[in-house]
Amino acid sequence: NFGRTEVIDNTLNPDFVRKFIMDYFFEERENLRFDFYDVDSKSPNLSKHDFLGQMFCTLGEIVGSQGSRLEKSIVGIPGKKCGTVIVTAEELGCCRDSVLMQFCANKLDKKDFFGKSDPFLVFHRSNEDGSFTICHKTEVVKNTLNPVWQAFKISVRALCNGDYDRTIKVEVYDWDRDGSHDFIGEFTTSYRELSRGQSQFNVYEVINPKKKGKKKKYVNSGTVTLLSFLIETEVSFLDYIKGGYVIGNKLFVFSQSHCNPSQPTSLHYMNPYQLNAYGMALKAVGEIIQDYDSDKMFPALGFGARLPPDGRVSHEFALNGNPQNPYCHGIDGVMEAYYRSLKSVQLYGPTNFAPVINHVARYAASVKDGSQYFVLLIITDGVISDMAQTKESIVNASKLPMSIIIVGVGPAEFDAMEELDGDVVRISSRGKFAERDIVQFVPFRDYIDRSGNHVLSMARLAKDVLAEIPEQFLSYMRVRGIKPSPAPPPYTPPIHVLQTQI
Repeated sequence: NFGRTEVIDNTLNPDFVRKFIMDYFFEERENLRFDFYDVDSKSPNLSKHDFLGQMFCTLGEIVGSQGSRLEKSIVGIPGKKCGTVIVTAEELGCCRDSVLMQFCANKLDKKDFFGKSDPFLVFHRSNEDGSFTICHKTEVVKNTLNPVWQAFKISVRALCNGDYDRTIKVEVYDWDRDGSHDFIGEFTTSYRELSRGQSQFNVYEVINPKKKGKKKKYVNSGTVTLLSFLIETEVSFLDYIKGGYVIGNKLFVFSQSHCNPSQPTSLHYMNPYQLNAYGMALKAVGEIIQDYDSDKMFPALGFGARLPPDGRVSHEFALNGNPQNPYCHGIDGVMEAYYRSLKSVQLYGPTNFAPVINHVARYAASVKDGSQYFVLLIITDGVISDMAQTKESIVNASKLPMSIIIVGVGPAEFDAMEELDGDVVRISSRGKFAERDIVQFVPFRDYIDRSGNHVLSMARLAKDVLAEIPEQFLSYMRVRGIKPSPAPPPYTPPIHVLQTQI
């Protein structure tokens, strides 16, 4: 029991106010159940009240709905319409702003015997206990008492922990080669003061307390002026989802070469009592991705097979047997098409990855505004016949709105798949490196028991497979300068006029 709403008296159209705070993880399937009751007394025991129905969904379904607003039927009482419920979600506002600032100084103290000073700034954030923590250093500007430092970007959280009135201490030093930098002076400010931008309020006297104590005529050790202050809000993955951006799913089931699905040793073995390795991997990952696709229609292709009736070898065939419309409804539809295809095609090598990567890349290349992002799921036994062409395809695809998930099934070594993953060494082709990391590889055997028949944790498999997708999505949007669309206006429930009969 996660929590309960308040009770709203005497209505069939309640608009609940109480909110519930939950942790959201894209890579996890977070199942939710909403139970509805008609409260008849003050008893906290639910069995004392009338059950009105329930609704099942996932947090991903709510977040993935247009405007993060999900409307679903209430079920649970056979033969009775129980009404509908509308659930909305919003990301909690934590300080996600960054600031771009630039400073200059004027008439700083001369510290070097043979020249002027080599000044730089050190910024410190104050802590709750009164101590200070360094949070930024500027570059050194050589041989000048009137430096202009380059603009720098820093998160508001790092600068002041999101507290606009917290003290920020700035120290000015003269750089020395031996590391014993000379202290010129310091001043204090706050985020709120800095946010006024370039003005008379943001010209600071640099004070050296020792000099001030010794010299009666001491005025200052120069001044530091804020030249510019620009606030940038860091956007999150949810900002894009809320704005209507779609994680468009492209699911491809890849076939193992030269194996007979009727043999128990085959990774495609059609066991009537349980899923094979390909089926288990597809179900675990697909069930999470499908929450972010509104129509739940997925094109599913296979490769490495002889097709009826003429036995031609194909590296890009529709699992449902319909090349004009390879779409399947939901992950269950993909699973059904996969098992049906095993009965109609003859699995056959070689194992070429590049054609299907290029197939999805053609879809992705047609979407220039980032409104759709494509996910290619490759399930493979690790054999690959076109490594050079695949590398080239991935390098080219790294410029497009797409990610590639590779799940390796079976006992083979997956050195080639690890190389494609590019976590250790960024993948390259003909001397050209991938623009971003778009491949995530996991070996399926790490998630199943010794018998190979049961997944130890579907949730852990899905989590490890999908954890990199949000950051890969954001990296594409950042590189292309694509900002999230504004979220649709919040839902306003209709006004119900109470009609009374006299």
